Amino acid sequence: MAEFQDRVLKCVDCGADFVFTAGEQHFYHDKNFKNEPKRCKGCKTKRQGGSGSGFAKSETHTACSQCGRETTVPFKPTQGRPVYCRECFQSRKNAPAAAGSGA
Repeated sequence: MAEFQDRVLKCVDCGADFVFTAGEQHFYHDKNFKNEPKRCKGCKTKRQGGSGSGFAKSETHTACSQCGRETTVPFKPTQGRPVYCRECFQSRKNAPAAAGSGA
């Protein structure tokens, strides 16, 4: 088993130094992640659409797989996977798990 020690990395966005802790390295190792983090916590949050200036969340226009209504979703849909409007998503979420998809 590898010994992990805190390491100081440089953020690719703002250039600030940040600590890649031994615990984080252990987590990365356990998950088989090949790349170490490139951004400090602040820049990572901005990039993921958190508060502050940064990247805006994109909305994708699509049709609901259940009712066919035009809707927007906060992600780029994956081909072959169903996409639901808010109402159908909520009704599916609240439905019993035993109801399988008959597609």
